[in-house]
Amino acid sequence: MKRILNVETDTVSEVELTIEEQAEFDSAQAEEAAGADDRAAAQVRKDRNYKLSTTDWTASTDVTMTAEIKTYRQALRDLPTHANFPYLAEADWPDSP
Repeated sequence: MKRILNVETDTVSEVELTIEEQAEFDSAQAEEAAGADDRAAAQVRKDRNYKLSTTDWTASTDVTMTAEIKTYRQALRDLPTHANFPYLAEADWPDSP
């Protein structure tokens, strides 16, 4: 059985699915769930890359990078190896110096 929401009338209907329809629906849900980790990982990498880019200027040849910045940048690069990756809590992210 599947619930269908009619957004125009704001009503919910329940319809019986055929075996083929149910199999297709289940397959689509499994495929969506399987891709969730990949999407979450891509978003974490995007956020991490942005945070790294905000400190790129410290890697210029005429700037001496502080130990705090080096540690911060390394911690950002290490995020994909974190135990909670890709579902990181705010506390899992390194603090910006």
